[in-house]
Amino acid sequence: MPLLNDLPVNIGWRVAFGLGVVLGLAILLVRRHVPESPRWLFIHGRGDEAERIVEDVEHQVGEELPEPSRSMTIHQRKSIGFVRIAHTMVALYPRRTVLGLSLFVGQAFLYNAITFGYAQILSTFFGITTSTGYYFAVIAVGNFLGPLLLGHLFDTVGRIPMISATYIGSGLLLLGTAWLFAQGALTAVTLTACWSVVLFVASAGASSAYLTVSEIFPMETRAMAIAFFFAVGTACGGIAGPLVFANLVESGVPGDTALAFAIGALVMIAGGLVELFLGVKAERKGLEDIAAPLSAAEVTKAA
Repeated sequence: MPLLNDLPVNIGWRVAFGLGVVLGLAILLVRRHVPESPRWLFIHGRGDEAERIVEDVEHQVGEELPEPSRSMTIHQRKSIGFVRIAHTMVALYPRRTVLGLSLFVGQAFLYNAITFGYAQILSTFFGITTSTGYYFAVIAVGNFLGPLLLGHLFDTVGRIPMISATYIGSGLLLLGTAWLFAQGALTAVTLTACWSVVLFVASAGASSAYLTVSEIFPMETRAMAIAFFFAVGTACGGIAGPLVFANLVESGVPGDTALAFAIGALVMIAGGLVELFLGVKAERKGLEDIAAPLSAAEVTKAA
């Protein structure tokens, strides 16, 4: 981080870890003010709380929500076992499970291809050793702006075209960056600019991976689905990725580092292709239309 450059090494890393704790505490405070899902509350036998939350939403917007066009019978239960959740994901929705894994593994590999060894790349190839944090800050801006500016298109244009476009597009951009790097055509500034553009596109796609696995499985499994796919994706990209990229980056040969970029790009493109074939058209649909709750007994048209 640029703010830590002037601190002694034995203090700087401790401050960096401490900032993570501060952010974690901030999230806990935010979580206290985020209401629980009315769907989740009702399924778990807390209908009165669910009704109060809906009434509060109506009060805040100044009007009553429209009556639903249909009804659903729910068998309320306190909890649902992990075995049932695992069976739902693997046996009932195997194609969606493959989709979720592909999206998370793809974005994990692409991000590790760019960020792993970033400081070493700057020092080895461009002689930059003391201000790498500023370069990280630049690509972080591109990473932030992607979902902010492109996010609404996932609902208007559609999930499948936007997810596949951002995954395949960012992979192709990274392949182009790898080629330019191997040719020696990039400086530290232009390489950072290329990565900012790549992450601008990739971050919107990576965010959609969380969106996808949180909506394409039954209500009771969504939190577990996010945790499962994130854990597997991080394990693949965060363990296998660095093991592959470390030797390539450390060699000091531009072609080897470019190969690391290319591997991340190809895995990301593969995730986009899986989305093309297995993606779910979830835009502007109710969650129960995408995947009925495990607690649902029947769905009927409203009178």
